[in-house]
Amino acid sequence: MKLHHDTFGPESGLPVLLVHGLYGQGRNLGAQARKLAESRRVVTVDLRNHGDSPHDADASYAALAADLAGMITDFGGRVDLVGHSMGGKAAMVLALTHPDMVRRLAIMDIAPVAYDHDQTRFVDAMQGLDLTQVTRRSQANAMLADVVRDNGTRAFLLQNLDLKSDPHGWRLNLDALRQYMPQIVGWPDGLPKAGFGGKTLALRGALSDYVTEAGEDALREYFPQVRIVTLKNTGHWLHAEQPEAVAETLVAFFGDGSGD
Repeated sequence: MKLHHDTFGPESGLPVLLVHGLYGQGRNLGAQARKLAESRRVVTVDLRNHGDSPHDADASYAALAADLAGMITDFGGRVDLVGHSMGGKAAMVLALTHPDMVRRLAIMDIAPVAYDHDQTRFVDAMQGLDLTQVTRRSQANAMLADVVRDNGTRAFLLQNLDLKSDPHGWRLNLDALRQYMPQIVGWPDGLPKAGFGGKTLALRGALSDYVTEAGEDALREYFPQVRIVTLKNTGHWLHAEQPEAVAETLVAFFGDGSGD
């Protein structure tokens, strides 16, 4: 599947590919893209069933990783790779199954394990809105507030509301995301332990519970060169809460794209 993407920075050199999380879009990683693009070619992507990329009934990690592999091929066959949350899992699956396509890997606040939480409540909330009654985003925000009480979460979800389409709709394939939610919060079986031998950075938020001690152990099993770094005063959305710190950390880790 050909994915919608945006490119920044110089045309030459090894690209950096940035992959967003569940319910997100490539532009969510804009602050990091702009900083990296000062010296590197940078690509931000909308995953399938998100943003402006095509919709498909298959929302598995195998499908997401295959899409990314196709994009990497189009950009020369090798990249530095960054993924947050669900995008981090897709990036890990890609690195483990196509290690030759990734020079260095950065994973943001996620581990290669299955999680107990379920994000389906947000699918329910979005599908529960009567969009025929919505003409302004502020109306949708007020209607969603009864179910999604956190202001930041509502704003994040409402980025996906398309009020220019007729009829109004969501840029997300909510049916596919609902169906695949157990796999999205899970972790695929059969992936090779120590399958990616390249340098790996695992960034986590100090206020987040997504990377536990068990998650650290799993990261080390799959990625023997992993370095786990905890970012102070931030939670799961570390790239939005501490954009400059995350960007500077990625710049330092990836360097100019040369070497191993």
